[in-house]
Amino acid sequence: MIRTKIIGLIFLCSTWLCPFGAPAQMKARVAWTSFASNMSGTWVAQEEGLFKKNGLEVELVHIPSTSRAIQVMLAGEIQYSYMDGRNSVTAALKGADVVILAGVANRLVFSFMARPEIKSFSELKGKKIGITRLGSSTHSVTLWVMNKSGLKPEDYQMLQLVDVPNILTAIMAGQIDAGALSPPTNFRARKAGLSELIDLSKDGPEYVSVAIGSTRSFIKNNEEMTRRFVRAYSEGVQVLKANKGAGIRAIQKYARIKDPDILEATYGEARAYIENVPYVMRKGMETIIAELLPTEPKAKTAKPEDFLDTRFVGQLEREGFYKASASR
Repeated sequence: MIRTKIIGLIFLCSTWLCPFGAPAQMKARVAWTSFASNMSGTWVAQEEGLFKKNGLEVELVHIPSTSRAIQVMLAGEIQYSYMDGRNSVTAALKGADVVILAGVANRLVFSFMARPEIKSFSELKGKKIGITRLGSSTHSVTLWVMNKSGLKPEDYQMLQLVDVPNILTAIMAGQIDAGALSPPTNFRARKAGLSELIDLSKDGPEYVSVAIGSTRSFIKNNEEMTRRFVRAYSEGVQVLKANKGAGIRAIQKYARIKDPDILEATYGEARAYIENVPYVMRKGMETIIAELLPTEPKAKTAKPEDFLDTRFVGQLEREGFYKASASR
């Protein structure tokens, strides 16, 4: 009888909640893709022990650009990743097993910056534009702003520079002419006197700029882990917004910011644009699908919900998690 009880306790501890305290730890590798304020919900969740609190042993892995992160995730080397909406939809339309779990930012939190002498988008015809990688969020932003300004991809040259800070460095060195910069890099660019052609967080469209996703096959086989992950991430966002000290510490560590003014501004952007209840906005998905109609035949019959699995966020909302967090 005693042996049976011990075996039962071991099973309980290995599956969900151990009677002796914290939930049993499940291991997960999570990719963050940019030194940007939008990543900070996960940074806070890691630094404040919220993943561990929810029974997850998380390894955060920096993989520059969504396109590369999705490839690594499809190879099974990571379980969850930040991703931009356009790249996620494109991958899914091409048959990749990619799905969005939570919305992070439903606006394009980027500034499109250029060398000081460039004052309009028309002046970028024939010029060099920096992006991180093809298929990245910086690529998506570049395509959107250039198309909106009447410039086609053949009207300019895109250079892949791996990380957003490299785009700023290349502009300052005169190696390229412009590029999409996210916080905190766009704050550094403003201080340096670069020309801000548009601040998309204020003047851009409703657009799924940043989300967190996985593969449907992994979620199907790991629903409990995914439930814990979405809850821990959501707690990270709540702590980020309620506890400035925790938010500043995490952003300073991962985004490597030393300038106090830039650190303060980056924290402010995170508080302003990261979703409290991490849903993906339908209108933002519809914008992306419409953009892809000319190049992706399957987009003609696609609906926003085809690319989403928001049941874990929905469960937390039904349980009153977000209301309880907001009232604390």
